[in-house]
Amino acid sequence: MDVLPGLIHPGTGRIHTSFNQTATATGRLSSNDPNLQNIPINGEWGKRIRETFIPEKGDLLISADYSQVELRILAHLSEDKVLVEAFRSGVDVHTKTASEIFGVAEDKVTSGMRRTAKTVNFGVIYGISPFGLSETLSISRDEAKTYIEKYFERHPGVKRYIETVLNDIRQRGYAMTLLGRRRPIPELLSQNSNTRSLGERLAVNSPIQGTAADIIKIAMINICRRLKEDRLDARMILQVHDELLLEAPESEIETVMEILKTEMEGAMKLAVPLKVDIGYGRNWAEAH
Repeated sequence: MDVLPGLIHPGTGRIHTSFNQTATATGRLSSNDPNLQNIPINGEWGKRIRETFIPEKGDLLISADYSQVELRILAHLSEDKVLVEAFRSGVDVHTKTASEIFGVAEDKVTSGMRRTAKTVNFGVIYGISPFGLSETLSISRDEAKTYIEKYFERHPGVKRYIETVLNDIRQRGYAMTLLGRRRPIPELLSQNSNTRSLGERLAVNSPIQGTAADIIKIAMINICRRLKEDRLDARMILQVHDELLLEAPESEIETVMEILKTEMEGAMKLAVPLKVDIGYGRNWAEAH
């Protein structure tokens, strides 16, 4: 907060970041000078800081955020029946996972159980180990190992996907997104066990995170085209990985929200539906 006010452009009254198309290995956009993808969101300070980002008078900010997009891509890639069915039926996937690993009915899942399940669900995408999970959740390694084993018992398709993708990448030397963008992963063939473990995590995650990056870029292109075609004054002002932030006159809010829903959820056809959460407000905190 000491730095940002000094970066306000004297002519526009705004802070302007630079986006890099090719700085990350997974294909995500990155932001620098300043990094506006790194503005806090959690806790009291995150909320207060985001409240300072406001639109022009008469405008509102609209935030459109993909819901669990990486888990949905995992469902598509792995063809895991349980995961696919969960997303198709619209159940809360973290609650369902909690029910599975704790052996309780879904209506008996506590908020603590759901938080643990959420960590397991996203940990799988990043190739989390029992040690890593135990450190994250402050539980014993044996307990963490049991959670991971129970997850894979219920999701054989995910286990099969991970084994297949590791074998494929060992042979060809690179990971690939659904649209064919490649990332070399030489670490997978390293003689060093730590480097090889890193390669395994990158191999599992890169097709998922890379495809998510492709999806939101397609959505951004299509949204930009629609805003121009419909002669709207709304404009995209920020991208934070799975979230788009737009500024729009109050009179255009409903129209722009409809465009966002259509173009983001229709950016790519997967085995499960893409879902977008959209909000608006007089500052960034209120919109998200």
